[in-house]
Amino acid sequence: MTRLLVVNPNTTASMTETIDAAARQAAAPQTDVKAVTSAMGPVSIEGFYDEAFAVPGLLAEIATGEKAGAQAAIIACFDDTGLDAARAMAGIPVLGICESALSLAAMVAKRFTVVTTMERSRVPIEELVDRYGMGRKAHVRAANISVLSLEDPNSGARDKLRSEITRAIAEDNAEAIVLGCAGMADLARTLQAEFGMPVIDGVGAAVKQAEALVALGLSTSKRGAYAGPVSKPYAGMMAEFAP
Repeated sequence: MTRLLVVNPNTTASMTETIDAAARQAAAPQTDVKAVTSAMGPVSIEGFYDEAFAVPGLLAEIATGEKAGAQAAIIACFDDTGLDAARAMAGIPVLGICESALSLAAMVAKRFTVVTTMERSRVPIEELVDRYGMGRKAHVRAANISVLSLEDPNSGARDKLRSEITRAIAEDNAEAIVLGCAGMADLARTLQAEFGMPVIDGVGAAVKQAEALVALGLSTSKRGAYAGPVSKPYAGMMAEFAP
């Protein structure tokens, strides 16, 4: 059995439930998925400031999950929050849903558009697109909706998302759509059927890639950039995170 840990790095438990359902739907029958909510940090991650304060809680959940026997961990935030730090800390593979979704989209389309939530979230995702070498393939759009509004059926957020996808098809010549928020994870299959084109959810993409890494016996290289952190004291509230 493959044991996967999926961490929601914000503190909204209802969003973890959406993520958990998407992960289980994608997982193979022999995969055990455990989805957890960070115990500290922002209720949603919308921009660089929120992201910074989400990292400690995320790292704590991954460390706990690894000790409990998880064979791979998935960070369920499209900003790939804390991904580099987690890879340096953990002895198991750690995947970010943005990197997973982009790599999968590139296998099924030459051009694709990431549709995310707010304008302030668009720039961090554009930077990730460039970092992952997808700048010539991917366009990033914001539907101008808050993360938490996705959970409110009366907010109109899902209609705004659909409208932005329609514009992406018309204006970007998008051949596939990537959903740029973990809170959209439950919409991928419905939108794929509605628009008649590939719609990729990063949670499902990361689950399948994590299963592959575990099956192949691959984990994060500990030579160079992802070598374990150097043992040293940390001061103040960060003392418990000392390597």
